[in-house]
This record gives sequence, structure tokens and C-alpha cells, in this order.
Amino acid sequence: MATRNPFMEFSGLQCILNLIASSLALTQVIYLCPKQAKYRTALWILILISVLPYTANIYAIKQAEYSSLSSFGSSLEHPVEQLVRQAKADFESLVQRQSKNYTAAHAEYRRRYSVEPPPGFEDWYNYAVRHESPIIDDFDIIFETISPFLRLSGLEVSAMMDRVLKTPDHNLWSCVFTGETAETRCTHPWRTNDRHISTSFNDLLVNLPGVLPDLKFLVNHLDEPRVLVPPASLQGDIQHFKATNMPGRPHWDTLTKFCKDQKMNKTSRLNHTIEHSDLPFVTDRTSAMDLCQHPEYSTKHGLFMSPTSFQFFEGLVPILSTGAPSTMGDFLFPSPAYNESNFIYSPSHDIPWSSKRNNLYWAGSTTGGFATDDPNASSPEPNQWLHFQRQRFVTLAQNLIPGRKYQYLRSSNNGVLQSFKSTFLNLKLYSVSFTNLLQCTFRTCHSQRTFFRLDPWSPSNKALHSTLVFDIDGNGISGRYYKFLASKSAVLKQTVLREWHDE
Repeated sequence: MATRNPFMEFSGLQCILNLIASSLALTQVIYLCPKQAKYRTALWILILISVLPYTANIYAIKQAEYSSLSSFGSSLEHPVEQLVRQAKADFESLVQRQSKNYTAAHAEYRRRYSVEPPPGFEDWYNYAVRHESPIIDDFDIIFETISPFLRLSGLEVSAMMDRVLKTPDHNLWSCVFTGETAETRCTHPWRTNDRHISTSFNDLLVNLPGVLPDLKFLVNHLDEPRVLVPPASLQGDIQHFKATNMPGRPHWDTLTKFCKDQKMNKTSRLNHTIEHSDLPFVTDRTSAMDLCQHPEYSTKHGLFMSPTSFQFFEGLVPILSTGAPSTMGDFLFPSPAYNESNFIYSPSHDIPWSSKRNNLYWAGSTTGGFATDDPNASSPEPNQWLHFQRQRFVTLAQNLIPGRKYQYLRSSNNGVLQSFKSTFLNLKLYSVSFTNLLQCTFRTCHSQRTFFRLDPWSPSNKALHSTLVFDIDGNGISGRYYKFLASKSAVLKQTVLREWHDE
């Protein structure tokens, strides 16, 4: 117990308890020794085995706190403060430039997309205004996904859906919206639980009877995205599609094979530069999430390395999914998970910011990729799960790689920010752990169980007792995101999956 490293403990209380326990044990040993023993008094020196590392840990923490406080004050702005200030200004500008009446919205749609708005656009505008939507015009991600399908007639789209439903093991919900009653019903060849898909649409469209026409559409049952749309020059027969099933295998090359035939994704209007900082902050979200610009992502996310399931269609196949990377063409819609009771924010479970623990919190399962025994499946290393997104994050937050250096910022004597590296990480600022091991073989589950510090299951609302809450991809998008945004905590988000709300 005396040799437990205080630098690896997650709370000051744990450090103190270890120090007290080892001191009591040493005291007991000393008093059990014969009083006339020459070495009896000298044994008290052994208490330094616990005291010195504890003192060194406290000193390192105080030094880090002092460096932070002295580096960032009234005269020097932290890069994150710059990003927050710019984000607030961007959002205010975004809201202010939205159309204020239907005539303006109609004109902006024509200007933005060079086509007439779809039938029922005025009804949609009235619906958005009635529900006090702050955004009227900026839904580019939706139009960009739909635009390749504008070449098809309604009959051709319907025929494509019928053929897709004949594909073996398609794992799609066939949904029908009845305009007269504004009710959605979804069916599946072998499943009965639609994961709240029909309920989500019914809740959203309940006040629109007689407004929308009868519709049929396909919804993805899986967490992972499903559609890869070739560029127009490579589509050939637009009624043709190819179905592929690739679970547990790398498919980065497949997902990025059309990069050279596509235009570089447009740069976000929200691109900023950070002054006096060489840390890699995300300043352009659109660029940061573009797979074509980041080949290094190929070994940093379970979806690209070894997905638990990955059944995708290559072609003009209209499928609704909750999230997809930049190179895929799923129609994005709000995740039904956001409406599940476990993911709905309740103020009664939150506490004031001043009462929250000053740390970063995340707890969850090892979803996000399937940890296989095959070392050649997606990585030349036997422990390929170390590269999955959740495992990488927990490895960092638990400081599990000996000698790993972390990058920090501090001000120099002339007031300029400089980065430096250190092996010190204050684990008392992190409450991060896995609570369950899933999607792994017996061997890889055992390897992860011995590598990570596992904690027992805890209620999801425990996250709201920390100032910072972390949100990260699993097999697909994270259902916790909206709940965290509504809370009194600050959210940190790590994702490569676009959602409908990204503008």
C-alpha cells in the first residue's frame, strides 16, 4: 500500500487514505518489534516511502495551478476564451441573418440552392416559426444530402426503396406516414422494437394532419451509417446499387475512395485563427470532420477500423440515419434517442455550477468498435482496440501509458504563450472510466479488463455533478448530447459523425 503511486490516484482523499493506512501499518509493525531491538527506531524512516511521493504529487499539482493562474489573467486571454467569444459572436450573427418572413425565406432558398423550394415550404416555414425555431435558412447539410436524388422522379425513388427492401438482411425499417392523420407506422421483417422511430415522428408531426402528403421512407435500424453515394460522373445506371456487409473489418479505403472525384468540402464560415497558440484547437469544424482531409483518422476510430456492424449500400439509396461521416450520403434526421427518458434533461437532477466538482466526467461502455483477436484485421498491433476512440480517451484520462508526455500552454517572460510537454497529468481533474466491457472477444475483453480501471455502473445523471462533461461517439452518435447541452455543465464533444443540426 505504501508503494501506491499518488500520481495515479483520482482523488486527494484516496491519497490521504493510502498515506494514513500505510502509516498505521508501519506503526503496528514497529510496536510489535521488541523494544530492545536496535533497528526499531530506524524503521520510522520507512514512512518516507509514502510521504515523499505524496508530497511530490501535491507540489506538482500546486505548481500546475500556479502556472495556469499566472499565465492567464487580465492581460492574456486563453485560446479557449477566444473560441468561446468568437462562437458567441458567430451565433448572434447566424440568428440575426435568418429570414424574418416567408417572402424572405422563399427568396433566400432560391438564392442559396438555385432551385425553387419544395411543395409545402410555406407550411414548413409557418411550423418553424410557430415552434420558435431560431434557424430558418441554414440547413445546408440537409440539402447537400438530398441534392443527388433530385435527378430521380418520385416513382424512381419509390422503386429504389422497394428493391432495397428485397435485399437479404437489410436491417431497415419501412415507414409510412399518413398525411390525413399525421401518423407514422414502421415495420421490419423480423424486428418489433423500432427504437422509438415511429414515436419520434409522431411526436414531431402530431400537429400537422392534412398538411403533408402520404409518404413512405426507409430508416436505418443500426447505429452505423449505411449509404455511400458515388459522384454523378461515376453513377452510371442510377437505379443500380451494391449492398456490402463488412463487420469487424477496416473499410477506410472504401469510405474515402471517392475523395479524388469530389470537390473539396467547402470551408466553414466559422473558420477562425487562434492567436499565440500552437496547440491543435479545432477552429474549423467542417474541415476537421472531413475524412478526405484527414487520412490519419483511419486508425483513430472504431467505425473505420473494426465496426461491430457495417452493412452499407453504394448508390442512390434514400435511407434516414442519425449520423454519418462526411463521405457518406445518409439522410440525417434527429436521433430518437434524444427523446428517450434516460437522455432527457431534468433540472431536478442538476445542481448549480458553483456546487459541481471541478473535474471532467465520462463513464460508459467499450462500444464504438469490435475488438477482434485478429491482429491483421485493422491494425498491425495485437491490441487494436487501443486505437478505438473511447479506448484512446480513457487511456489518456487514466494516464495508462508510462512516460507519456502531455502538451500544455504557459506564458513566457515576455508574455507570449508557449507550449511545453510534461509527463505530469493531474488525475484528480478527471473522473473517467469504463463501466462495462462490450463488443470484444474473450481474449480482448480480458486484455481490456486488466488494462483499464473499471468502475461499477453509475446513473447517467451523475455526470451533471461535474463542471465538464465529455461526449464521444459509440457505434454511432451519442444520445447524451442534447441532455448535456441543456444542463448547467460545459460540454466537450469528440465526434467524426455529422448530424442534422451541424449548421
